[in-house]
Amino acid sequence: MATKEKLSNISIPKTKGIIAILTGGGDVPGLNPAIRAVTIRANREGYKVIGLRRGWAGITEIIRDIKADNSNCYEILSDNVVNKAGRTGGTFLHTSRTRPSHMSKSTVPEHLQGTYNAEMNDLTPEIIKNLEWLGVDYLVPIGGDDTLSYGVHLYKKGVKVVAIPKTMDNDVPGTDYCIGFSTCVTRTIQMTNTLRTSAGSHERIMVLEVFGRYAGFTAMLPTMAGSANRCVIPEYKFDIELLTKLLVEDRNQNPSKYSIVLVSEGAMFKGGEMIFTDSEKDAYGHAKLGGIGDVVSQKIKELSGKYNNGKTINIINQKLGYMVRGGDPDFLDSIVPMAYGNLALDLILKGVHGRIVVLQNGRYDNVPIDVVASSKKIVKLSDYNTERLRPYYHSFEMKPFLLMASDN
Repeated sequence: MATKEKLSNISIPKTKGIIAILTGGGDVPGLNPAIRAVTIRANREGYKVIGLRRGWAGITEIIRDIKADNSNCYEILSDNVVNKAGRTGGTFLHTSRTRPSHMSKSTVPEHLQGTYNAEMNDLTPEIIKNLEWLGVDYLVPIGGDDTLSYGVHLYKKGVKVVAIPKTMDNDVPGTDYCIGFSTCVTRTIQMTNTLRTSAGSHERIMVLEVFGRYAGFTAMLPTMAGSANRCVIPEYKFDIELLTKLLVEDRNQNPSKYSIVLVSEGAMFKGGEMIFTDSEKDAYGHAKLGGIGDVVSQKIKELSGKYNNGKTINIINQKLGYMVRGGDPDFLDSIVPMAYGNLALDLILKGVHGRIVVLQNGRYDNVPIDVVASSKKIVKLSDYNTERLRPYYHSFEMKPFLLMASDN
């Protein structure tokens, strides 16, 4: 794409090129440090950087008219802007789950509704024109497999894309680590340890619902670290009778008379399916998960007397949810995004695109971006004891740094 001297109504000097950054999907701590890393280095190397607002939504809604106010769609990123935000959580560019290739009639921007008026519309031609109008040479999407799958789509259409993986579920294929995962696990451990005092005081079983639609890493790692007695994950449909029996045994063997189970939001009962809050689906076809922790709590309470000499055990039921994704990033989610941002710039400076930056076997690298759409990353059942409903604790030699966070 040809470099422009003007971006909409904002004049900028000639540069080596223009790089656009966006953040899509759920927010996680570590996004702002990644944006900062790309911007600081790019500005120093003579590039200009645009922050596209609200994920794919901002670039979708641009009006290609120099007189139009597109300030809600993008902004020029300076060192001052990103330095201020770089120490904080969330994403100052905002985010969305917009999927430009699958936009319903009601979500098509008003100025495009005359052209795109089918029940479902592919606005990819407009995205490409908008990127060209802005003069974007390289696009850096930061997101999970949904956000990045559309990045793959654009790459196949000729857009120069360098991707950065983000998701607290840590389930983007091709990398051992995704931005947000460490803070999620850290917060889960902290909050579990905080809540255990109430569980012990009242001699209860505590059920904590955590993130994890298809992959159970955010339940497995805290359990392995000793925060919970058991965990149930999306990769294995669990028997509620067995879970109750184990938790009652754990409680009765504990001098403080309590036990804890971490329940992935995508976990399923044996013979059942995922539990959703309603039937409404997002742009990527995902219905909102929620409620498995409530159902597990109810069932455990109903069954507890069967394994506790006829005496029912009360439950503490808590959904950790947004408490683990809000706030500032921890150590890893400050360092890894910095490295990922610089890795992305290294590729751009070499004229390389169609790649995603990754961590593999403890080392930074990059792989073809197509890996995002070509495979799934889930917990290996060889790491999960299906009879004890908890991680295995054996054969740590030559394991990856995060133990069970590598590809299946």
